[in-house]
Amino acid sequence: MDMTRSTTVLSGANATALSEAGVRYCAASYVDMHGVSKTKMVPIAHHAQMLGGSELFTGAAMDGVPQSVHDEEVAAMPDPASCSILPWKPEIAWFASDLYCQGKPFEACSRNILKRQLHRAAAHGLKFNLGIEAEFFVFKALEEGGFTPLSSRQNLAKPCYDLSRLLDNFAWADELVSAMNTLGWDVYSFDHEDGIGQFEIDFMYADALTMADRYTFFRFMAHEIARKHGGFASFMPKPLADRAGSGAHLNMSLADLKTGANLFADKDDPRGCKLGALGYKFIAGVLKHLPAICAVVAPSVNSYKRLVKQGSASGFTWAPVLCCYGNNNRTNALRIPLGGGRVELRAADSACNPYLATAMVLAAGLEGIETDLDPGMPNTENMYMKSGADLAALGISTLPGSLTEALDAFAADPMSEAVFGSSMHGAWLGYKRDEWASYAYHVSDWEYNRYLSFF
Repeated sequence: MDMTRSTTVLSGANATALSEAGVRYCAASYVDMHGVSKTKMVPIAHHAQMLGGSELFTGAAMDGVPQSVHDEEVAAMPDPASCSILPWKPEIAWFASDLYCQGKPFEACSRNILKRQLHRAAAHGLKFNLGIEAEFFVFKALEEGGFTPLSSRQNLAKPCYDLSRLLDNFAWADELVSAMNTLGWDVYSFDHEDGIGQFEIDFMYADALTMADRYTFFRFMAHEIARKHGGFASFMPKPLADRAGSGAHLNMSLADLKTGANLFADKDDPRGCKLGALGYKFIAGVLKHLPAICAVVAPSVNSYKRLVKQGSASGFTWAPVLCCYGNNNRTNALRIPLGGGRVELRAADSACNPYLATAMVLAAGLEGIETDLDPGMPNTENMYMKSGADLAALGISTLPGSLTEALDAFAADPMSEAVFGSSMHGAWLGYKRDEWASYAYHVSDWEYNRYLSFF
């Protein structure tokens, strides 16, 4: 089964080439449930053993791992095709890894969960292509506590695309973009976004496994490069209450596995979006399961403070609040951008685990294809302006309004367990339920300010 990967600068299987490039250490990296890179460092002399799975990790050290493997050791099996030499520390090569347990692929490994759905797509002769729009904030910490933008200019009501603020951050942005291009990612645009100190970097799409690896690496790299310049990168979805939050919009298409032809493209689309029948079936499957998908693509308490209509000093947030799709209309959860040929899920945010998020969306889309679903006609108007009666007439429901609502949908949808596997499904729900309870029982400053001397 051909699961072709994007090319890398150097083959991770060639220790000699890595040594000649100055690599002295290899990082056998996997992710925890949050999509955060974990690793053991291996001297280049032990490269071959590392590729064979020599690096073992205690299950209990990972967030969200099923209780059944707490006393087990899992082995990282690096993927040579994922090898990336750290541009800011070129003596180290990073490898995305699958986890194995007792000699078999570990069911609860995020990368393995995605690969199961990719194999399902491949059985249909389909390749899943993915682009992730990387939005994030860069702040600097204050000695007295708290944080502030790196730029000292007066804040604007509408800072989106502001050149002066982009130039104030140009030193770290230039280093980050140059690093991405050194890795062959082909950055084609970056800008200051609508939040204060918020940025977006757009780079070329790839097959879904490569893109998930790259987004994992990107978050790590952005942190490290921002620190070099006296700041820190924040992938918190909504750090500023009165500003837009950070999405990680998933731009998706299916291609013919043999020819690479985009199977979502159709310039003669009668619905006017330049999307083919396969794409509409994919959309219908995602819409069917979108409440459950939200628990994974918007995985934090804070995520749902982004998924609101209002909450930006410049006006609408343009974050989705409804379970609907449309043309180049940013008020839909699923958008078909100008030119067609792809579908954008706007509910995904910067805190998502890219492997798990992608696995859920792909599984839902494939179900739509396998069962021949249809999403109806696209919504082409500002959906924020629709009344409750309008939405009811269209059969459009709202997205979950909180993490606990999303978890309820995740728990009730059989697809969730089918994608995650029973052990990871239970572990995810248990961890996230505890996260919500911790938030719900926390006494906040808002409560002190409102109630302490109110009565």
